[in-house]
Parts: sequence; structure tokens; C-alpha cells
Amino acid sequence: MKPIGITMGDSSGVGPEILLMAADAGELSEPFVVYGDLAVLEHCRAHIHSRLPLQACARPAAWRPGCVNVIDSGLLKASDVTPGKLNAQSGAAARAYVVAAAQAALRGEISAMVTLPMNKEATQRSDPAFTGHTELIGDVCGVEDVTIMLASKQLIVTHVSTHCSLREAIERCRTPRVFRILELTVEALERIQPGARIAVAGLNPHAGEHGLFGREEIEEIQPAIEMARQRGWQVEGPFPPDTVFYMAVRKRKFDAVVCMYHDQGHIPSKLLDFEGGVNIALGLPIVRTSVDHGTAFDIAWRGEASTTSFSEAFRFAVRLATHS
Repeated sequence: MKPIGITMGDSSGVGPEILLMAADAGELSEPFVVYGDLAVLEHCRAHIHSRLPLQACARPAAWRPGCVNVIDSGLLKASDVTPGKLNAQSGAAARAYVVAAAQAALRGEISAMVTLPMNKEATQRSDPAFTGHTELIGDVCGVEDVTIMLASKQLIVTHVSTHCSLREAIERCRTPRVFRILELTVEALERIQPGARIAVAGLNPHAGEHGLFGREEIEEIQPAIEMARQRGWQVEGPFPPDTVFYMAVRKRKFDAVVCMYHDQGHIPSKLLDFEGGVNIALGLPIVRTSVDHGTAFDIAWRGEASTTSFSEAFRFAVRLATHS
């Protein structure tokens, strides 16, 4: 298998130290290359007393064992780093790392990409249209119909909408979009957990209560579920959002839940496994996983950040790349 590509994330956040700590601990079991800035990683390595040597790497195929191989962007110097503080330079650089890794994945130079956290506000200072990793990678790959899956040991969720307002999320809740997310969810689960049972959450309280609190469940969500069942997929719903996660997690009636908007899926996922959750992009022609947390400016460069989510994201990337 070709190496996994890892993007360093925003240098002012916890990305660089998480990467080095996980590598030091032997948590990255397969060959990998880092898309980032060698000067920043060298500075971080000294700061947190990391042991593994760093090596500039001209291309993924030139990786060498026994060190952290870095595809050096040359965008940042050590003096540009401002741990824990918003930094437009590091936001722009983090965007560049993601674009470079996605392009390498499209060319087949890496088998998958794993992304460390970016700060949206920092990146928007140079790219006002930036809304998130998934959308950016979708643009690079030339696809629009993308979403995210959050996976942990207790719960798997996907989303009809993610980084948009609640008002816009309601507008996006349409039959074709709900069906497409069901399709992407089934495709992903076939590589992770074949024969998975999928629940669909409603949009409104009590899943609309037969139209009393909204008709989206009747007019938009239920038709998508019927289309999915006609394909032979194990899909049920729409269920009231306040009980569907209980049925999935406590009663084990379902293996995944399709949610209608960002927080509907993120809140239970992060409550159950904040450190171990993994973000998986669906609808891309490449494999991309990510940590399920942000830049954590409050603890950046202190050596306190957990590597659990990153290590799990790396393992998921290897697993998905192997079965792609």
C-alpha cells in the first residue's frame, strides 16, 4: 500500500504536537508522509521534546523508515508560529496542505489522507468562502455531493447537512438529498460493517408528530426511506430525534443513524466518545478521514492534547484504503 498522507493542520493549534506524539508512541502503524512545514515541525519537536527525527521528502514514494517524512510546503518559518492564537498565515498554510494532499491522493501518490484540525476563522481570513475540510476537498476533487460520517465504538452517524445555518439546513432537507446521504451511508458501511441497520432521524420534534409540528418527515424524509427500502437496504424511520440514539446505542437496534443537520449528530457523538471519534468524508473519489475535534488553542503546544482521535482516524484510513 502507498503511504498515508497526513495534513499538519493549523500550526497554532494542536495538530503538529498530536502528529509528533502519535509517531513517537508508535501509534501510526503504516508508512505515512506529512503535508506541512518542516520548520514548524522541527520547532514543535524541540518544544515538546519529541524523539523521532524529521526528514524532508520530495514526493511520497521517496519516504524513508525510521523518521517523520515531510512534504515541505515552505510556507511558514518557526517565527511565524503563534501557539494558541489566531493566525491568518497558519490558516492559509493549513488550507494549502489539504489541497496538496488531496491532489496527491487524486494522482494516486498516497492511498488516503488524514487531516489534522484547521481553524475556520483563521483560514477564512485568506479564503472567506472556506466552510470546512470536507467542502474544500470536494472542490479539489470536483464533487459537490459530499457529507461526513462520524464513527466511534458506540455510534456511527451521517448528516444530510453540516456546515450551514439551521435555516439553510431545513431547506436542504429534501428527498433527493436525504436519499443520496442514505446511499453514501450504505456504501461506506459496506466497507466497515456489511449488512448494517440504519435509522433515520426526523427533522422536527417528535419527527413531526404526523404533521402537527412540520411536514418534512411526511413530504421529504419518508419518500427517501421508501426509495432506500426498495433497493433492499435495511433502513427505518423517521424516528423522533430524542429517542433514536437511545435505540441505536442502548438497545442496539441500529448500527448507524442518518441525521438531518450538524448538531443533531455531533452532540450525541461527542458526548459518547469525544476523544475517540473519527470524521470520515463520504462522496469523494479518495479516502479521507480526520480527527473529530478542533485546534484546541487553549492547550496548544503544551503536550497535553490526546492522540486518540488521530490514531483512530489513521487506522480507519488504512482500513478504508485497503478495502477501496
